Amino acid sequence: MSENFFVSTVRDIVFRFVKLRNPHLETMPMDYLYHLDINVGNTRDTSELQHRFGDVKVICVGGTGSRMRQLALYLRDVLSVQESGDPVDLCERGQRYAMYKVGPVLCVSHGVGSSTFSVVLHELLKLVKYARCQEPVIIRIGTCGGLGVPPGTVVVTKNAFNGLLRNEHEIAILGKRVVRPAVFSEDVIRDVIAFGVDANDGFQTISANTMGTDCFYEGQGRTDGAICEYTEKDKMEFLQKCHDLGIRNIEMEASMFASVTQKVGVMAGDVCVTLIDRLKGDQVTITMDQKHEFEQRPFLVVGRYIKKLLQQ
Repeated sequence: MSENFFVSTVRDIVFRFVKLRNPHLETMPMDYLYHLDINVGNTRDTSELQHRFGDVKVICVGGTGSRMRQLALYLRDVLSVQESGDPVDLCERGQRYAMYKVGPVLCVSHGVGSSTFSVVLHELLKLVKYARCQEPVIIRIGTCGGLGVPPGTVVVTKNAFNGLLRNEHEIAILGKRVVRPAVFSEDVIRDVIAFGVDANDGFQTISANTMGTDCFYEGQGRTDGAICEYTEKDKMEFLQKCHDLGIRNIEMEASMFASVTQKVGVMAGDVCVTLIDRLKGDQVTITMDQKHEFEQRPFLVVGRYIKKLLQQ
């Protein structure tokens, strides 16, 4: 074993750089992060990426590029980042995802559902590895359906359940069923609640379980999709079973997000605001103005958390 290998290994342990679970990456001379349009031309010398992204401490992810742009503008003020003008989309040429950088924070869109999110999540994890980011935290900010909580409630996910009501994520790999646990970092959950919540917010922020499904309509027990082969009674029995498991919101990303980040040892959290109480219906009935106001609530909670995190 060479001295350089020993020094590099000790340095990685001391500074807690991201170490991924793929030995093949260590033998690749280059790596093109295709969907981010970021080319790692030489994996042995990533100094350029370290210069651009090495200071990243937090990655915020959310569904749409417009929401991430709004978040970037909001975080400029929260973090007192001296920038002006429109935020620059660092992935614009790729035309798939949007990425904005605000000081040590990245704001990245992930589309709808686990399939599109998993693509950008893998590439973001490789990016922070090549950039040698130290202990980055990934926070998802989004909207969701509530379960027994009023619209506008912010839910910080504890355990993520899949559509089979199991606290796990299931994926087919090489034709085989692979199941991994889906639990978020207790430290992140605790700190988001401790630092992100203010008694004067005027809305409720809770920590609870989340169901992440593969389908918005049938997978979530809705009766207003193009196909529905169950009754209203069947739906309500299913939703009540979810509620009995401590599930208070339903979306389409949590189980995959929790399982991947847990597998690679990167701290992560999921913070979403409810737009509807599914125990009372399937259709979103709040006004567009209410929706925009609700969408700002996770910004407020996560913004406070990030500010406190960066002060430590």
